[in-house]
Amino acid sequence: MTDAPPGPSAILEVEGLYKTFRVRRGVDLVAVNSVSFTLSRGSSLAIVGESGAGKTTIARILVGLERQTRGVVYVNGHERAATRIRSAERLRRAREVQIVFQDPYLSLDPRQRVGDCIAEMLRMHYGQSKQERAARVGELLDQVGLDPRRAASRPRVLSGGERQRVAIARALAVRPQVLILDEAVSALDVSVQAQVLNLLTDIRRETGTSYLLISHDLAVVRQLADEVLVMRRGSVVEAGSTPEVLKAPRHPYTRLLRASVPRPGWTPRAAARLSDQLEESELAQSPGYQLPAP
Repeated sequence: MTDAPPGPSAILEVEGLYKTFRVRRGVDLVAVNSVSFTLSRGSSLAIVGESGAGKTTIARILVGLERQTRGVVYVNGHERAATRIRSAERLRRAREVQIVFQDPYLSLDPRQRVGDCIAEMLRMHYGQSKQERAARVGELLDQVGLDPRRAASRPRVLSGGERQRVAIARALAVRPQVLILDEAVSALDVSVQAQVLNLLTDIRRETGTSYLLISHDLAVVRQLADEVLVMRRGSVVEAGSTPEVLKAPRHPYTRLLRASVPRPGWTPRAAARLSDQLEESELAQSPGYQLPAP
């Protein structure tokens, strides 16, 4: 492991992250382009942008599901090298960073009872006795607002909100220092979404867990995030404190995101006008572009 130069207040640091995917022979797609950011201990950072902006690719790199092409990731001041690692090191890294995906039904084994799903995480990481694991499973279910008796249920009998709570409980089982929430509430209806957001707010306050929020929903970002990073086509276009960025965005794309949020008296015209202006601006910056004839 290599010591990172930044200070001790940072739990997660990303420097010059770059990721390409091979589309076809000789052609690479740039998914993440020189992205850098810092997540402080106990804080919450949101990465926002449209589909294809590179948000989820960053999340997958941070948990080891993808390897960066270039760039460095530091957790707790130590570099996470993009190389093959042994199972013991993989488990150690998992205790530092966990992720909750958008669709918990796809990440939960439909054949496995809820309690067994969470207990498996405890067995892998801590090797507790069966009685200790059962007690801890009950504590975790209670922490996420589920009746401990739900431990005997299978995912198919749970509601969407209940399944997402199980996914959160499983992630919290290893007491991670960073919890990545990849569109973790976007598939839920409004009332259930509000309950899960309140739950996440309480968990962060009680445990001190740092959040990295991947989202396109500015209302969710406003509630959960202290700081925000706005991405457009793989690159960061704006960053700052959440109140500042959402109240007075500087970049045209951020203004477009804000203008696209329905509200009383809202019409799509302003958003459409901003979208046209953004496309014209980006086109004008493209190599070989010529102004249209008057």
